[in-house]
Amino acid sequence: MNNRAALVLICAVILELVGCAQPHQQVEAGADQSTVVARFGPPKETYDLPNGGKRLMWPTQPMGTTTTAADIDASGKVVSVRQVLQENEFYRTEVGKWTRDDVLVNFGRPFETSYYPLMKREVWSYRYLESNIYYMIFSFYFDDQGVVRQTQKSPDPMRDPSRRSLF
Repeated sequence: MNNRAALVLICAVILELVGCAQPHQQVEAGADQSTVVARFGPPKETYDLPNGGKRLMWPTQPMGTTTTAADIDASGKVVSVRQVLQENEFYRTEVGKWTRDDVLVNFGRPFETSYYPLMKREVWSYRYLESNIYYMIFSFYFDDQGVVRQTQKSPDPMRDPSRRSLF
């Protein structure tokens, strides 16, 4: 293979890899808040953080499986940008300690809420993609005081081919 063909092949591979980068990976820590807003548009949800900063969120719920969250410090600089609807984020939840507010700030608004009177539990549910393969729902069960008492993950029936209607 000559040098020109090798260079074209290398450029094609690099372009392919750049195209695979997730949107949340395209904003560097330390950038101004305006950079992340220019990249994603105005946030759909904004929450105050304990350190004086803010968490900006761009959810794709109710039908999507991602929520991009950007943590901004008190001076307006990006601390981190990440996709929060994923297992390693859900598993940070402290059952018996976290409240509705903690879940809201960490994951944004749920796609669905329910109340089970016999259990006396309110349930918030979030769609997500597990291991980039399985469409799942992660649910938080709150007691009457708004404290997380249980979490659950289950397959998303909307994405289950065996349950799809022929209509």
